[in-house]
Amino acid sequence: MYFLNLFNLISLVLLLFSMSLMFFSNILLTKNLSIYYEFSFQIFNSMDLSMILLLDWMSMIFISVVFLISSMVVFYSSSYMAMDFNKIRFLLLVLLFILSMMLMIISPNMVSILLGWDGLGLVSYCLVIYYQNVKSYNAGMLTILSNRIGDIAILLSIAWMLNYGSWNFIFYLYYMKDDSSMVLISSLILLAGMTKSAQIPFSSWLPAAMAAPTPVSALVHSSTLVTAGVYLIIRFSELMENSLMLKFLMFLGMLTMFMSGIGANFEYDLKKIIALSTLSQLGLMMMILGAGFSILAFFHLLIHAFFKSLLFLCAGVMIHSFKDNQDIRVMMGSLKFSPLVSSFFNISNLALCGIPFLAGFYSKDLILESMFSLNLNFIILIMAYFSTGLTVSYTFRLMYWSMFSEPNNFSLMNFHFEDKIMTKAMYLLFFLSIFSGSLFMWMIFSSMKFIYLPKSLKLLILGVILGGMIIGALLNYSYLMKNLFWFKLSSFLGNMWFMIFLSTYGVNYFSLKWSIMMKKMLDFGWFENLLALNLKFYFKESIYKIQFFHMNYIKVYIMIFITWIFFIFLFMLMIN
Repeated sequence: MYFLNLFNLISLVLLLFSMSLMFFSNILLTKNLSIYYEFSFQIFNSMDLSMILLLDWMSMIFISVVFLISSMVVFYSSSYMAMDFNKIRFLLLVLLFILSMMLMIISPNMVSILLGWDGLGLVSYCLVIYYQNVKSYNAGMLTILSNRIGDIAILLSIAWMLNYGSWNFIFYLYYMKDDSSMVLISSLILLAGMTKSAQIPFSSWLPAAMAAPTPVSALVHSSTLVTAGVYLIIRFSELMENSLMLKFLMFLGMLTMFMSGIGANFEYDLKKIIALSTLSQLGLMMMILGAGFSILAFFHLLIHAFFKSLLFLCAGVMIHSFKDNQDIRVMMGSLKFSPLVSSFFNISNLALCGIPFLAGFYSKDLILESMFSLNLNFIILIMAYFSTGLTVSYTFRLMYWSMFSEPNNFSLMNFHFEDKIMTKAMYLLFFLSIFSGSLFMWMIFSSMKFIYLPKSLKLLILGVILGGMIIGALLNYSYLMKNLFWFKLSSFLGNMWFMIFLSTYGVNYFSLKWSIMMKKMLDFGWFENLLALNLKFYFKESIYKIQFFHMNYIKVYIMIFITWIFFIFLFMLMIN
């Protein structure tokens, strides 16, 4: 009972903070204000050790959303983790995670950003290995090593920023953007953002991070870890505007979106499907960010956080209900057994698809229509729209398998009924999955901007949704195809283009192979002859000689006694 009250208290505090910060962000937005707060720790001669915080409408809205989702996740965890022995450790890790994200959001200084950035990586590793088994350890190692590449890039950018005499990049970002050092710094920031937001070729860690508890997945994949990279690039977007790097980012974002959309259509693990949908949405954010619409990317980031966290919370209840099984082919007919959670699940799925007029529609429709205002290649446009259609495809496939098909459960199945605490945590997120799109649109876009397109292009988005439904319906029956070519194709597409194997076995194979060869040649070869056998011979001889003194011969004792007297006599002579 004490633990339950502690979870509820922290959840309430986070919710109150979220509401107050949302109100504060509205004031900053309407008055177009930015507040810089400098706290000086130590001043010694010319050295000033200080901490600077940036409070503007963007950072305040983002922290408000992070706190809101965190409060619901902590409240949900009070029931989800009730039987866990280490629930206090779990709560402390989640709070450290939120603190690291908050530090990264409000920092205009690269050193304090690194503290939050590295804190996210370290705490996410602790959360991924929370269940302490081989699968979790492997996933945690893949997660932290992939994220270390981004940490190194930020450390290098900190070193290069010494050219400007300050790490507070926000003060000179616009004026130094044409400088050659800033080009290198921006490319390093781009690399860091790509690793944290799991863009190609660093995508394999994101589905692996599903080894963490489901409430953590809801927090990580909605508003914290994976969105940190997008947020960092948004902060540095002034530096990269009209550059080749942003075009490169747009291409990689579109490719990530395409790859994850196809991979989710061949996946049967519930949490991995939702993780790949997160990867798809991150690709969409990066694509529109590369196109130069940083506010649009931020708008989609906020809205995506609500329905993605709701999706994961619903998935947690469903996994508990089906005897901790994550295969969607076992979850058939869950609509009959848990109608409320299934309704939440379906609404969040439809918001993910961009169905009018749910939350996702307001950002995705605006993003896709904004793509027509750019001078883009026709193939890139087709790929962007096709990848959006794949989102609808895997969503409807997931809904069919888990909700609407006939039950296909085990013969003995004890259904876990809808938990009151878990469902209460979903109500607010359910409400925001419907209305947050219009709410944030009125809040962020103060002036109305209309995109005039022909009727055919306006209806193209609805066509993409319908096309995605048809592809999803066809792929439902793909498992019936037994030929070898289809098996190889689905293996390639379903394994993220073999990226998982390339980033694990591909890295380990050659180092392990060379280490075995070195062991054979050195440890079992010349080293053994030169060192091991020779040392053995010399040690053996030395032991024989030393053992001679332990044979209790009286002449040896008399010799040692006379020698000691001689040494004492010499010592006395030297003193005198």
